[in-house]
Amino acid sequence: MGNCCVVPKTSDEEIVGKQKANRFAINDGKQVPYGGYKSYVLTNPTGHNIEDFYELGRELGRGEFGITYLCTEKSTGEVFACKSISKKKLRTRVDVEDVKREVQIMKHLPKHPNVVSLKDTFEDDSAVHLVMELCEGGELFDRIVARGHYTERAAAAVTRTIVEVIQNCHKHGVIHRDLKPENFLFANMKETAPLKVIDFGLSVIFKPGERFDEIVGSPFYMAPEVLKKDYGPEIDIWSAGVILYILLCGFPPFWAETEQGIAQAIIRSVVSFKRDPWPKVSDKAKDLVKKMLNPDPKQRLTPEEVLAASLADHPWLQNAKSAPNVSLGETVRARLKQFSMMNKLKKRALRVIAEHLSVEEVAGIVEGFQLMDTNKKGKIDIDELRVGLHNLGHHIPDSDLHVLMEAGDVDKDGYLNCGEFVAISVHLRKMGNEQHIHKAFEFFDTDRSGYIEMEELRDAFAEEAETEVTSEEVIIAIMQDVDTDKDGRISYDEFAAMMKAGTDWRKASRQYSRERYNSLNLNLIKSGSIRM
Repeated sequence: MGNCCVVPKTSDEEIVGKQKANRFAINDGKQVPYGGYKSYVLTNPTGHNIEDFYELGRELGRGEFGITYLCTEKSTGEVFACKSISKKKLRTRVDVEDVKREVQIMKHLPKHPNVVSLKDTFEDDSAVHLVMELCEGGELFDRIVARGHYTERAAAAVTRTIVEVIQNCHKHGVIHRDLKPENFLFANMKETAPLKVIDFGLSVIFKPGERFDEIVGSPFYMAPEVLKKDYGPEIDIWSAGVILYILLCGFPPFWAETEQGIAQAIIRSVVSFKRDPWPKVSDKAKDLVKKMLNPDPKQRLTPEEVLAASLADHPWLQNAKSAPNVSLGETVRARLKQFSMMNKLKKRALRVIAEHLSVEEVAGIVEGFQLMDTNKKGKIDIDELRVGLHNLGHHIPDSDLHVLMEAGDVDKDGYLNCGEFVAISVHLRKMGNEQHIHKAFEFFDTDRSGYIEMEELRDAFAEEAETEVTSEEVIIAIMQDVDTDKDGRISYDEFAAMMKAGTDWRKASRQYSRERYNSLNLNLIKSGSIRM
């Protein structure tokens, strides 16, 4: 949830008993509107009015519960980051306890060069304010995307830092429970900038041998035993192993278009090293990934084993400078900067939908295209797209703009024609209603059997140029990903689920919440994928 700490001295029940008031209008974890009572979350914060000590500046970021601002200490002129958590967003007792626990953990952990430090805490009637060390170098996640590839040497250095953070947390009785690239920031923009973990919102203090059953974290990085609701500190090494896999190849080891598909892939725990660029990755690196992603937590490497210099089985991390410093190639760049290969089918379907839109539905989109096409060439390049989107009020980062351009430019001529632009707009506007999806499904289901079979997939892509992206391997991968019941064909329900699901694992990685995954867990239990 953010960064904070302070050990509460009085329980919620004691405070409620003394004040005889509904502090947060919270009732056993159910979401109840904020009651407006002047209530307090933290025990012994630094102060009540943050403005007495700090001047809040520009917004640095925005999350589910709060906004992070640049702030300057008035007495010294030193700059920090201030995360302001709105009490109106703390709708349940669990939300409140998460903030308390996060502050408690950050106070509990000793200073560490790779952990963002908490300087002060303030609380007024409307918000909790956490003043923390400022990191201006951006997320590890964004640097991976911007870089396009990671050499083994760079991946080894990052992984060693992450495992050292895990070791430090476990040594002091803390399981992080939500390790992912988004939760690591660089201190500054330099290539040598230290990497720091920033978020302890889902972390928990544990005792040796203690087990937990709460499903928390982000699905791509979640260990199988979390989904089985019986886990300990070993889950952090699994998450680090997933990050290492992504650093080396540009995509996650367990990926599907649906939440349930991701969870099932994690439970199966089959790690593939077949696709590019894995043939170029050293055996030592692959060996470490395998041992960090061992589905048996008792057999999984401990932080000490990963870092132990004397362990001959995987010396890859021991001296990061000895890891190969060779680019892993354009495949990684493509995997990071383009939509997932799975989107090949979805993009084709979006084009079909675009062709069946009514005149009314398409008119506004075409008008927008014509406004961008200032030279009236019947096509727009990326600069025209950038200016046009800006004029329409859409401020899109260049990295996302390139993803958008590459996804829509089906004929790869460096331009978007009107048809390609309409297809992208259909996707962005989420205009894929049931009628549209039925039209697209019928396009692929040429024999009207009610299923899309492998041969029909091949035929659908046969008209396009033979490239790596339309290879037999990709067609098989499409079938495997969309065919969730594994009967060798795609039903309408499976096709519709694909069309409605998120299409980019990087975007999906930012969107999952604990509530969504608790709901997914119930569905998995009902379906028999997880046995209690």
